[in-house]
Amino acid sequence: MTSAPPRIIKAQPITPEAYSAYGQVIAARDELPFAPANFGSAKRFNYLADVLNLRPNSGRFNLCIFRCSAFTQPEITINMLEKHPFSTQVFMPMQDGKYVTIVAQGGDNPALSTLAAFIIEGAQGISYLPGIWHYPMTALGRQLDLACLVFEDETKGDCTVADLSEPITVRL
Repeated sequence: MTSAPPRIIKAQPITPEAYSAYGQVIAARDELPFAPANFGSAKRFNYLADVLNLRPNSGRFNLCIFRCSAFTQPEITINMLEKHPFSTQVFMPMQDGKYVTIVAQGGDNPALSTLAAFIIEGAQGISYLPGIWHYPMTALGRQLDLACLVFEDETKGDCTVADLSEPITVRL
C-alpha cells in the first residue's frame, strides 16, 4: 500500500490583511498613525500588536532571542506544528533578513484547511495570537537572530506540539 502524496502549499509574501487571522504584521508603515518622538527626530508607532497573557495570575514576560540556522532549500517538509495556548508570541528580526512563518488555526489540533505560509523580509516582525499553530521559525538563505516576546511559566502548558498524520510540503 502506498501513501498519498504530501499536501503542497505555496508560501506568499506577507501582508497585514492576509496574515490577520493568525496575528499581526509588525512594521513602521507610513499609512499608520504615529506620534512625534525624540524632539521630532523620530516617529513612534504605538500598539502595533497585542501581547496577551491568558493565564490567570501566572506567567512571566520573557524577552529571548532565537538564533535561526540558514535554510537554503526550495521546499520545507513539515511533520509537526506547535502552539502557545496562553500567550501571544512576537518575533522581530535583529538584522536584515528573510524568514518564513507557517501557520494554522485550530483548537486541540491544527485545522489544516487554514494552513498558510508567509515570507517576511526586511524590517518586519510578526505576532502569533494565543493558540495559533505554527512551524518553528525558519530563516531563509542565511542565519537570522529574532527577538521573541512571550509570557511563560516554565510548565508543559507553555508549548503544545501536534504531529501531523501526513507530511506537508511548503514551496518557498
